[in-house]
Amino acid sequence: MTDQTVPALHTFHPDLTEEKIAQLVATFYGRARTDDLIGPIFNAQVKDWDHHIAQISDFWSSMLLKTGRYEGRPMRPHLMLPIRGEHFDRWLALFETTAREIFESDVAEAFIVRARRIADSFEMGIATTRGEIARPRHSA
Repeated sequence: MTDQTVPALHTFHPDLTEEKIAQLVATFYGRARTDDLIGPIFNAQVKDWDHHIAQISDFWSSMLLKTGRYEGRPMRPHLMLPIRGEHFDRWLALFETTAREIFESDVAEAFIVRARRIADSFEMGIATTRGEIARPRHSA
């Protein structure tokens, strides 16, 4: 097992701003929406993309800047989706590429470590609701 400690970031890191978080989220979802594998799932579920992008920007702002703006429960909407391991793999691949393009390496890595943990949590939660057993695949 590799040590996947979360890189420490200070809220005053010059590369970590609300604007760049919004850019990351908008760029990622622009790619995800047109992706052959995950695009159909996102497009069938999300009706108001502006609202969704703002909500996910708030989520990442809360995660990395500790703004506390996001108050949702992100697991619940994902439990009913027809998603499997290959969907999480593609989501992470697109997200990681986008994070590395937009942020300096230490900030990108902070996003990536958290995204991998979220993917594992969601994947295991979904498996549990289906009566399956899943192990962490991305953060372990």
